[in-house]
Amino acid sequence: MNCIDFEDVSFTYPAVEGDVDADGKQIVPSPVFSHCNLSLPAGFTSLIGPNGSGKTTFMMLASGRIAPQTGRCSLFGKDMAALSGEEKNLVASVIYQNMEFESSDKVKNLLSYVYANGALKGKAGGVRTPSSSLLDETIAVFELERVLSHGLTQLSKGEIQRVLLAFSLLYGSASVFMDEPLFAMEQSQKETALAYLRDYAKTTGTAVFISMHELDLTRAYAENVLLFHPNRDMDYGTPDEVMTDADLEKAYGVPASMLKKSEDMTREGLKQASDAILRTSSLSL
Repeated sequence: MNCIDFEDVSFTYPAVEGDVDADGKQIVPSPVFSHCNLSLPAGFTSLIGPNGSGKTTFMMLASGRIAPQTGRCSLFGKDMAALSGEEKNLVASVIYQNMEFESSDKVKNLLSYVYANGALKGKAGGVRTPSSSLLDETIAVFELERVLSHGLTQLSKGEIQRVLLAFSLLYGSASVFMDEPLFAMEQSQKETALAYLRDYAKTTGTAVFISMHELDLTRAYAENVLLFHPNRDMDYGTPDEVMTDADLEKAYGVPASMLKKSEDMTREGLKQASDAILRTSSLSL
């Protein structure tokens, strides 16, 4: 059985009232997907491609968080649009980009609650050390020991991202969709997280789909790659098969020699936006 099946899927975001062009005419969004047919296996898959090429929408459709206007999105043979909220969570966990929390509950209590009340019921052993609990292992891997007694509102952006990674694994869904989950983490933490996610997917059979801008990390850690092109074409295969200079230049619209610089600029822009949000939040307190 395939993990993801798109059958004649079409999806377009609704027009935003008041969003007009220079002539005052309503801007009508173009379809993100039009009669898309696609089948993907499970495994550890990285989603790459330029901003606006459909990566986030693809994950939201596949996980059932949004429904297509036409067609069907299936995950492990289940029509995601037809499932209840709880049923969707058991099939797919989602880490959204730039998630924020207002809860002041302690990290330790929240991790324990997710572990005990998700699909795993608090009974899973560690991926690397089966004699330990998965809870203890994820706390160690994602370097959460020092923040266990902190409330979520006390955490830095990088700490929040690491807590979210732990949440997504401890719940025990059959698949996990992650939209830029490594944002704001240090380079060593990104590499540690990716190595563990790859091990987790392989050991547990969980399907992990992760979008990220860092092409070098995709090359180093991804089992498979789904490359999105601006015209909505997609290429799937191993990093060696999909991430050729020709394919990357076609997708990103810049010479392969410039892609590293483009990645760095993208990361810097994201960091600046995050810093601005944090400064604004501090001023409003």
